[in-house]
Amino acid sequence: MTDDDSKWESSTAKEDCVNGASSRCSVCNAGGLRGATVVDALDTLYIMELEEEFQEAKKWVEKSFDLNVNGEASLFEVNIRYIGGLLAAYYLTGEEVFKSKALELGEKLLPAFNTPTGIPRGVINLGRQDTRPYKHVILLLNVMNIRKVLNRVEKPQGLYPNFLSPVTGNWVQHHVSIGGLGDSFYEYLIKSWLMSDKKDSEAKKMYDDALEAIEKHLVKKSAGGLTYIAEWRGGILDHKMGHLACFSGGMIALGAEHAGEERKQHFVDLAAEITNTCHESYARSDTKLGPEAFRFDAGTEAMATRLSERYYILRPEVVESYMYMWRLTHNPKYRQWGWEVVKALEKHCRVEAGFSGIRDVYTTTPTHDNMQQSFFLAETLKYLYLLFCEDDVLSLDDWVFNTEAHPLPVNHTNFKASVQ
Repeated sequence: MTDDDSKWESSTAKEDCVNGASSRCSVCNAGGLRGATVVDALDTLYIMELEEEFQEAKKWVEKSFDLNVNGEASLFEVNIRYIGGLLAAYYLTGEEVFKSKALELGEKLLPAFNTPTGIPRGVINLGRQDTRPYKHVILLLNVMNIRKVLNRVEKPQGLYPNFLSPVTGNWVQHHVSIGGLGDSFYEYLIKSWLMSDKKDSEAKKMYDDALEAIEKHLVKKSAGGLTYIAEWRGGILDHKMGHLACFSGGMIALGAEHAGEERKQHFVDLAAEITNTCHESYARSDTKLGPEAFRFDAGTEAMATRLSERYYILRPEVVESYMYMWRLTHNPKYRQWGWEVVKALEKHCRVEAGFSGIRDVYTTTPTHDNMQQSFFLAETLKYLYLLFCEDDVLSLDDWVFNTEAHPLPVNHTNFKASVQ
């Protein structure tokens, strides 16, 4: 994130907003763009062979998805939900309408990179235009420049704080989290390498170095034997994990497949331990759904200790790790844990119009928040579906999922995208 966001007085409120917890927050909205649920769900519909619903969604994109809007939007959210959803639909189907819409929307993001460092601002006005030619080339160069800045800046203890100024290129504050505000950065390093068919060695080195620092400074074990990843605030550890940080079990497992033989089993074990801890955050609640954040202090382990952290908004990160762990180990417990989530969602989150988040996972009669996040269709349901599919459905050898679970093809030579 950038110092554009310094207007936020509460980092907790800001984190909730940026990651989709509140539709009442101006920086979370899509700047006038409509149809987040439709676009986010395109590839899920296709993968699940819901042909009638997919064709209806495609028709909406063709006829009603208006990109001529004017308003501020989160650069990150527009990228992962809209552009990610459109590109995945294109690669799965070959339908040009999805590609053209993704390109048109991608060009609207270019003005965000007009900063002294080239680091983009976190908020973009979609009404601004970049009139330069060869916009796709300019976008690629802008994105690759971010790595140059990150490699140049000094990193405390080898860690990457969450806030970087687009003006100075320096860290704004030293808060390190594998959860909200930091999560996607780490997974995109290993996934950039995989998506390049293991040719992007710079991304792999950045991932390896970052994981080494995380292990050294943030990975801890509780008195009860649960492995977790703490947050770091200027050298002081905060012994909590956010639900968002639970993606890391899957990330580490994915990276383990490509580590040296002497380290592979170590990372598989670490991924399994973290995934187990996240499962415990579900198992220890009355609803069998996990809280937004859980702590390891004052005798409490893997449970929320603050009222503000007891909610569940249909997040996918825990089942994401279940899916990766199943694909890479085939231990049946991951499918069993996934089925427990399915039953809990049906029991506590199913409502007449779809599914709703709940305000307190520690009561058997939870109150609904009356909101179905678009990532529930894009991620939570997709990862649950893939957990019970054969491994050749979106094989991890051929596809990489963006942080919104939109599948993009590995850049194999002569690789032709297809779904079994």
